[in-house]
Amino acid sequence: MYVSARADYALRAMLAVADAAGSTGDGGSGGGELVKAASLAESQDIPLSFLQGILLDLRRAGLLHGHRGTEGGYALTRPADQVSVGDVLRAVGGSLTSVRGLPANRAGYHGVATGLRDVWLAVDGAIALVVDRTTLADLLTDHAPTG
Repeated sequence: MYVSARADYALRAMLAVADAAGSTGDGGSGGGELVKAASLAESQDIPLSFLQGILLDLRRAGLLHGHRGTEGGYALTRPADQVSVGDVLRAVGGSLTSVRGLPANRAGYHGVATGLRDVWLAVDGAIALVVDRTTLADLLTDHAPTG
């Protein structure tokens, strides 16, 4: 697994939005404040133009609501305890593990290397286990799984 700047920025932005909603991330139930893209960019030290593309991907994936206007901004679509790190990573990067630029499940080998596909799939499964059980709320309350 390679964690790109895009994935790192997306997670940092989602954590900042979740934090604005409260540590449990009231999300879609209307609590918390809307967070402006410029504020996210500044607080997380992310280039605004890069962040705007990331926010668009997160909206398309159904993880964020975007509200327009002078009082607009971004909010989670569901509570932070229902948004996993894996959800965010997949929204901005596709598959969790890639082999030569392809998702691990599309890697193909023949001959003596045939068993490599199973290794890459096991790696992908192990990564998914961690990122899919770790939520934004876990990270905000410092309860991320270790080891």
